[in-house]
Amino acid sequence: MCGIIGIYNLDGRPVSPVLLREMTDAISHRGPDGEGFYIDSFIGLGHRRLSIIDLSASGHQPMISQDNMLAITFNGEIYNFHELRRELESLGRSFVSNSDTEVLLQAYQQWGSDCLNRLNGMFAFAIWDKNKQELFLARDRYGIKPLYYTFVGSTFLFASELKAILAHPKASPQMDNEALVEYFTFQNIFSDRTLLKGAHVFPSGSYARLPLGNTGMELNPVQYWDYSFEEPATALDNREYEEELSRLFQQAVKRQLVSDVELGTYLSGGMDSGAIAAIASNELPYLKSFTCGFDLSSASGMELAFDERQKAERMSYLFKTEHYEMVLKAGDMERIFPKIAWHIEEPRIGQSYPNYYTAQLASKFVKVVLSGAGGDEIFAGYPWRYYRAIGHQNFEQYIDEYYSFWQRLVPNDVIQSLFQPIWGKAGHVNTREIFKSVFPSADWNPTRPEDFINRSLYFEAKTFLHGLLLIEDKLTMAHGLEMRVPLLDNDLVDFAMKLPVSMKLANLNQVIKLNENEPGNKTSRYYQQTNDGKKIFRKVMEEYIPKEITDAVKQGFSAPDASWFKGESIEYIRREIMNNSARIYEFLDHKTVHHLLTDHMEGRENRRLLIWSLLCFEWWLRTYFK
Repeated sequence: MCGIIGIYNLDGRPVSPVLLREMTDAISHRGPDGEGFYIDSFIGLGHRRLSIIDLSASGHQPMISQDNMLAITFNGEIYNFHELRRELESLGRSFVSNSDTEVLLQAYQQWGSDCLNRLNGMFAFAIWDKNKQELFLARDRYGIKPLYYTFVGSTFLFASELKAILAHPKASPQMDNEALVEYFTFQNIFSDRTLLKGAHVFPSGSYARLPLGNTGMELNPVQYWDYSFEEPATALDNREYEEELSRLFQQAVKRQLVSDVELGTYLSGGMDSGAIAAIASNELPYLKSFTCGFDLSSASGMELAFDERQKAERMSYLFKTEHYEMVLKAGDMERIFPKIAWHIEEPRIGQSYPNYYTAQLASKFVKVVLSGAGGDEIFAGYPWRYYRAIGHQNFEQYIDEYYSFWQRLVPNDVIQSLFQPIWGKAGHVNTREIFKSVFPSADWNPTRPEDFINRSLYFEAKTFLHGLLLIEDKLTMAHGLEMRVPLLDNDLVDFAMKLPVSMKLANLNQVIKLNENEPGNKTSRYYQQTNDGKKIFRKVMEEYIPKEITDAVKQGFSAPDASWFKGESIEYIRREIMNNSARIYEFLDHKTVHHLLTDHMEGRENRRLLIWSLLCFEWWLRTYFK
């Protein structure tokens, strides 16, 4: 687990070693255990090391192949590297280290880009091929590890984080107004854009080649893997599915325990992290676990259930973990925004400061932590979302309905007034078409509810989960902490994608209409009628965790912000984003923002997601647009 950067002068100019070091130093927090550099005239690779596997100097990066023809800078973990090493040794290859980096490098030498389909892990890496005079870039299936790139003149830059790219003197920050409209529609960016003009996210499940002399200033990633949620042609017996899920889940957790340093686990009080902790604690003595709770003295409504420390403590007792927890108050959110803005680099997805604090806590005791991320997306953990997807006649009708639902911050009829200051530059953005472009093909003829559900699962994995993984990576690496996600093990995901929808959701013929922004406990009303998400996962996890946990209503890891934004933090909101001098009003209309915030403060709408996004945007502007 590390940070990587690269400078590639496509016109053949030599790379400056001083500049390479400055860019690498910009992400030193990702790798406090060491640094490394490789320069071959016009190509420069940088690396910051967080030592997890093979702590010796033989695991140093950038790593050079034994024939001196390849150089790699790699961020991530290959969990099946022992198996791959044995296979490569049977083909006559020898190794000088015990690292997964060398296995990856030799796998590429042996199989080329086909090696990507053999890797079970999380990764973003770059390989320079001296013979071909070509740079090879790749990212893991799900986008667990981040990778950004841009062209500045005839120079190609890439890095684990945008701040490394911005350390290059030619990469001055400019706002991408089109991406800004996209963000304030979805609270995410579905395209490969970022809020920094010209900087792109390298797509997950893809690779690209960039030969010397390619002055077209364009990268053309090739997709080697994609999600494929579909109904099986012939369904198995329920018991067979359950037994296989149990086997694959145990295998996934055990597979990701490989480490030469101490490993711990998040323990939120929910089913996913609890089940992971149950397996890990059987394999590792004195496993450490970490929970973040919230002061609920000023909370109300559904937020009174947001503190799950009691459930986490119960599971810690059962699994005999060494348990640590912390409690957050409204002021903890306010004081951390400058650091949050610097580390996440651009707003994405929902609130993230609790994750920052939990990672900070865990980093005091371990260097690796297991997370339950991904389980909801592959096993259908958000039923109230998917039910909006069924009951349509065709693909376009489905897109209309689902697009309307995923306008998480402001609806279409408010977008123009909200962006009045920049509407002349961004009014052409068609967010519905951006939404539609996520799906692999419009040439699709749904005939049953399961088809719509599987399409929605695909969409959420490609967008919501990807944004969540980007943020989680940065918040853990902010503290030099590696996060692993066992529920995104390749074998487990492949199995989950081919499960019948009826094994995930029970009430496919019941459509329930909900307003995502309405005040009050909409999810509890929904669960009173269905409570059917992650059906098979709940059933199988009863082997590992208490039934009161598996039967509990789905709850995300959220602070009671809706209450805080109307109470303890109201003066902070007025000071930071409701005054005319706030930086956001270079791009957003003050009157429209004021109206939307007043709706929340007076209880007409729950705008907590919008308020969080506005605060993030304000602090991001102050941090990167000084």
